[in-house]
Amino acid sequence: MSPILTRPIREQLEHDRVIRQLQARYKRKHDVAINPGHEQNQSVMVGDLAVYPDLVLFSQERARKLEGTVEVETGESVHLLEARAEWGVFSKLRAPFHLYVPPQALDAARRLCEEHQFPVAEIWTYHIAMDQVRFLQVYKAPAAALPKAAPEKKPTAEKRLAAERKPAAEKKPAAEKKPSAAKKAAPKAKAASRPAAKAVKKKAAPARPATASKASKPARAKASKPAPKRAAAKKRR
Repeated sequence: MSPILTRPIREQLEHDRVIRQLQARYKRKHDVAINPGHEQNQSVMVGDLAVYPDLVLFSQERARKLEGTVEVETGESVHLLEARAEWGVFSKLRAPFHLYVPPQALDAARRLCEEHQFPVAEIWTYHIAMDQVRFLQVYKAPAAALPKAAPEKKPTAEKRLAAERKPAAEKKPAAEKKPSAAKKAAPKAKAASRPAAKAVKKKAAPARPATASKASKPARAKASKPAPKRAAAKKRR
C-alpha cells in the first residue's frame, strides 16, 4: 500500500483480491512475490530507495532476474500524488511496469502517464463480478519503448587472456607434448655408452702377426745384393 493513501476497508479487500488473482496468472511464467495490504515481503531497489510494488516478477532461474513490476490501483488511488510516488518510481526500473486500474479510472490513468511521460509497458482494466475477476488489456507499449535490461559486465583484460589461453592449450596435439625427464636422459645414456663400447672393442682386438712375406723381404734383399768390387779383386790376386 502506498504511504500516501489509506483505502476504505472494502476497497482494500478488493485490491488485495486482485493482487492474488494476478499472482496466479503470472505464476505460469515468473516467480512472483506479492505485497498485499501493509505487508512488505519483497522490495526492489531504485537507486538507494527500497520500494514495494504490489507484485514483483522474477525469472524462474536461480539468478532470479527482475522481469517486471505490477501495481494495482483502485478508483480512489488514481491521482497525481500516487502516480508520482509509485508509477514514476517503478517505471525507472530496468524492467517492464504493468498498471491495473478499474474501468472508470482508465482515462485518468492514461492522461497521467502521457502528461508526466511515465513509460508503462502495459495498462489493464479489471472488473470484479461476484466471485470472478476479469482482466482486459487496453494498452501495450511497442518493443522499442520498453526498458532494456542492464548490460552484462565485460570481462577484464586478465580474464580475456586466461580465456584465450585455455582453448589454445586444449588444442595442442599430443606430439607436441614435452618428453619427460626419464625419456630425455635415455638418448644421452645411449650416446655416452657408444664411445665406451668402441674403446673396449679396440683394446680387446689382438695384434695381427706379421706375414711371412713381409718378414722375408729384407733377407731376400740382402742375398740379392752383389758383392763389392774390392772383394772380387782380392780373389783374383
